[in-house]
This record gives sequence, structure tokens and C-alpha cells, in this order.
Amino acid sequence: MTVDSDDFLRMVAALPDTQRADGGQYSSFSVRGKRFGYYWPRTQTVGLKQTLSEQRALVAERPDVFEEQFTAGGFGWVVVYLEGVDTQELSELVFEAWRLSAPDDLVAQTPDPADQPRRKRGRARS
Repeated sequence: MTVDSDDFLRMVAALPDTQRADGGQYSSFSVRGKRFGYYWPRTQTVGLKQTLSEQRALVAERPDVFEEQFTAGGFGWVVVYLEGVDTQELSELVFEAWRLSAPDDLVAQTPDPADQPRRKRGRARS
């Protein structure tokens, strides 16, 4: 149940109008100028924008995988330890973070990965 950094970066890159900015210790991710995520390679963690209620639920349910990062503008940011999540769960959290920052017209044009059929790793595409 581990997601590697390449998996995370592919998830983010697959979302429309996403920009990556690399800092000294981390990378940040935005959609049309609004921040929705961070990645810290040294700790193999990501920070994702969520609703306040989702932030509280994630941290309460699995404090070994999620921790409160901060709250701002009515949103709760969570730190996610990549070693503790699977690809499906992280994909849903990344999409939600992106959705909370993206303009409505862009969200309406973008399918939610949770609604897509699951594909097993290593399976050939037809």
C-alpha cells in the first residue's frame, strides 16, 4: 500500500491546467494560479487542500497516514505520507484538492477519476 513519487506526479500532471513550481525543498502545484498541493521529496509526503470536514475525518481515521498541515480560507490542508495510501485513494484526494481550486467551467469538463473504471497495474490497454 505505497504510492511512489512518480505515481503522484503523474496524477497531478494528468489534471488540466496544472502548473508545477519547484522550490528548494519542495514543489507546489496550482491550477490557474490557485494552489492545491505540495510535494516534499525528502519526506515522501504531499500536502493537499481539502474541506475542513474532510481534513478532520482523514486525520481522525488514520493519524499515522494523515496529519493536519494548516487551515486557510475555509479549507483544511493535510499532509499525506505516500507509504500509507494506495493509488486509488491518493488519486481521489488529488482530484478533490484540484477541484477545490479549479474554476467551475474546468471542473465541469474534467471527469472525476473516482467515476472511472479501475485498471489493474501492469494490465495491457486495449
